[in-house]
Amino acid sequence: MTKYSGYMGKVMMIDLSKSLVTEYPWSDRDRELYIGGKAMASKIMYDNFTGEETAFSEDNIIVVSTGPLTGTGAPCSNRMNISTLSPLTGITTSSNCGGNFGHYLKKAGMDALVIRGKCEKPTWIEIKNDKFFFHDAGDLWGMRVTETQEELQKIMDNARKCRVKCGMLSIGPAGENLVKYAAVISGERAAGRAGVGAVFGSKNLKAMVATGNHEVPVYSPEKFTKHCQKWTNTLRSHPLTGNQLPKMGTAGLVTPMQVRGILSSRNFAQGQFDEFEKISGEVLAEEYNIVNKGCMSCPIKCTRTVSVEGREVKGPELETLGLLGGGIMNDNIELILKWNYELDELGMDTISAAGTLAWAMEANEKGLWKNGLAFGKTANISKTIENIAFRRGIGNELAEGTRWLSEKYGGKDFAIQSKGLELSAYEPRRSVGQGLGYAVSNRGGCHLNGGYLVIIENLGLTANPQTPHAKADLCMVMQDLMESVSMGGQCLFSSYAVFPGFLIAKPNSFVTRAVNKVIPFVGPVVRVLNKFPEMAQFHLPLLPHTKATELATGMKYNLAAFIRAGERSYNVERAVNAKFGVNAAMDTLPKRLTDVPQDPNDPSTKVPLEVMKKVYYEARGWDENGLPSDAKLKKLKIK
Repeated sequence: MTKYSGYMGKVMMIDLSKSLVTEYPWSDRDRELYIGGKAMASKIMYDNFTGEETAFSEDNIIVVSTGPLTGTGAPCSNRMNISTLSPLTGITTSSNCGGNFGHYLKKAGMDALVIRGKCEKPTWIEIKNDKFFFHDAGDLWGMRVTETQEELQKIMDNARKCRVKCGMLSIGPAGENLVKYAAVISGERAAGRAGVGAVFGSKNLKAMVATGNHEVPVYSPEKFTKHCQKWTNTLRSHPLTGNQLPKMGTAGLVTPMQVRGILSSRNFAQGQFDEFEKISGEVLAEEYNIVNKGCMSCPIKCTRTVSVEGREVKGPELETLGLLGGGIMNDNIELILKWNYELDELGMDTISAAGTLAWAMEANEKGLWKNGLAFGKTANISKTIENIAFRRGIGNELAEGTRWLSEKYGGKDFAIQSKGLELSAYEPRRSVGQGLGYAVSNRGGCHLNGGYLVIIENLGLTANPQTPHAKADLCMVMQDLMESVSMGGQCLFSSYAVFPGFLIAKPNSFVTRAVNKVIPFVGPVVRVLNKFPEMAQFHLPLLPHTKATELATGMKYNLAAFIRAGERSYNVERAVNAKFGVNAAMDTLPKRLTDVPQDPNDPSTKVPLEVMKKVYYEARGWDENGLPSDAKLKKLKIK
């Protein structure tokens, strides 16, 4: 158990091979250092992996973890994390999800699950108030996601003769058939990236259902409630979290990305799409959105609801609109709504699926692989998506992802991936800090694990997106801050209000223009703060996360601890990857992005990666091979 509130005090180890459940040791010292979420999962993987494991081996582990704010009612605090070895990249991956499983896992009395082994046959696991039940999933195998969840709900309800409130994780046919970018779904939300669903499938684990009546304890309930009310009001009044995201969700970024030249199009050959207005957030909001929805405890409600095949379903995010729009030269938003639904039902990551299709189209165009796919040709996409999920025909190879395909057929220069993970929709040649983030991201081509510098360079502020100056230090600090937000169990959108609202609402004001001018020169200041976070022994009002965590748990947790915890999390994840061969040589981008200017007349419109990487490693205190030393790991109390 634990002396801290916010936690249930239990981490459970599930051995699928033996249908055996035991308690995994996790101390209060571990809670102080790693808080929860992905940081917790990375430390567990660091302690258990030798570097000999593979994604589909029985000794690969899956860690499903929550944070101390999960289930407390704090704004945007319904997140949970799934970490494992990725079949797509061969290294660690983490996938954050806003579904309801994390909430109900804590209601069942535990903070995290560590899963190893392999079920003898298809299985689903029921978790009820600290007890585990293993059920035959033979009748569920082959079902799509919604059908699976509806059937599981019926089973739970029939057993108890009432409607059971529960959280679910499930995979679809893509996970069962080991598609390398298969997702795990909770409700309508996906833990989508890098193939966590395929690892579930390799273990014959179809689904997990959690329910219980435990309450998440809060250390100082009255102060915590008051703090969260104030925080919610801040989010609702901020131009990003109170206006843009509620009105159009992430889809609202399509238009500004087009204006800035960062809307990836034609497999990242271009940064703009002539028909962008037809797939924009404005069109989605005005013509197709039925109602806004949000995850549990979310005041932002960024999710769109649309009608597909007579059902009200979750609409596409920015990534899906961009990559299944301009990415493959499609201007039909109704097709994107349909494909988004099909991919969710089959249990597949929309980003990697779209990136793989775009690469295949270009490979076909260049004569490298005749596969029948072509830019602007949409009639065969739905069938191709289904074929990927069931590994039929060309779908069997498309299921392997872009890196594998380019190694077989050629075309590595336009295989838009890093470490095997396809990039999200932000074209980095006009946002070079984002390009650095893609390359050094621990899980591969991820905009979030990469630090999301695009919000400073183009989408919130506009701090010279072409200069490499200060981008390495800013990338580092943004990565660490986002690690800390995630480990608490919160959505990263809860951190958007760290940017003062007037800077966003008044982009042409003297103050905003001055801030944008100054940002490229703040690198040394950022580095000093990172090296000596002990100077920040206070709560920063723009980051309410620290005080919320302190009031929820009772542990001392201020800005200094927040910064150091994020750094520790990023370093321990890098240390796990080092066991599997990750080094500076793998922190790369395809030559299309580093060697070919987006604008032939402007040589600055490419990513100066090597220049920024060197500074980034220095800022992190890593060696020239891009790895934390033993001394660094000891300083961060990882070893």
